[in-house]
Amino acid sequence: MRKVTIGLLHPGEMGSAVGACLTRQGFGVLWASDGRSRASAGRAAATGLRDAGTVAGLAGQAGVILSICPPQAALAVARSVTGTPGPDQPVPGGPRPAGPAHRFSGVYVDANAVSPATAREVARIVEASGAGYVDGGIIGPPPISAGETRLYLSGPRAGEIAGLFAGTALDARVISDRPGQASALKMAYAAWTKGTAALLLAIRALARAEDVEAALLAEWQQSQPALPARSEAAASSAAGKGWRWAAEMEEIAATMAAASLPDGFHRSAAQIFTRLPRTPAAAGEGSLAAVTDALLATGQPG
Repeated sequence: MRKVTIGLLHPGEMGSAVGACLTRQGFGVLWASDGRSRASAGRAAATGLRDAGTVAGLAGQAGVILSICPPQAALAVARSVTGTPGPDQPVPGGPRPAGPAHRFSGVYVDANAVSPATAREVARIVEASGAGYVDGGIIGPPPISAGETRLYLSGPRAGEIAGLFAGTALDARVISDRPGQASALKMAYAAWTKGTAALLLAIRALARAEDVEAALLAEWQQSQPALPARSEAAASSAAGKGWRWAAEMEEIAATMAAASLPDGFHRSAAQIFTRLPRTPAAAGEGSLAAVTDALLATGQPG
């Protein structure tokens, strides 16, 4: 697949970094500007992506499509590529679906933070249109330096996709030939990292509300010395972007329920993240105090 043209939907912070890994390898990487923001256009230009204009134009040229989007958009993006109608199509402010003349027939890689059930639904949509499907899950920050970010892949054609990233900052690993397993791994991993972040933020908000925060910190320093710094780090990460994690928590909850495990914790984590502001954190807004104040203020009756 060394000469394949790759489509990227869409160049957000993670997607643009993944696209950069591929352009540095000499691949032609397309994106679709239709319905996208100026910020997306700026990232695409900086990364060296070529604008196909529309999803239809991208689908007609690409041999591989990477879907890297918020989890709640995963099904809509798959339908936009295949031209399949659905309840979440079209995406408000997003791309128009591909028409029949541009039906995609290559390999579609869903690298989103979705449950195995959602991954299987994406696979059903994609394969019904005649395309191949590979399940993916990204763990780590946007891939800038080698050794920090993994792309886990599963499915019969996972090895082909892993080969595209050989020698790049993104470590692509095939874990199974069974679609859904890469997504399951992502769910299990994020259940801890982002789930415990939500728990720590809720605990600090509770202590603040009851005016025992100083006493809690003193006890943590004695018996759980890692927790003060971890709660501060959770606030820094969640400020300005934690609200985007709510859908991921819902996908984790669905994964838990499908395995006959209690799903309530991660549904509560989704509520915690939903309470956080939907704007990038300004100076000081990523502090623990600012985040816990936002949680408490949102929870108060109007």
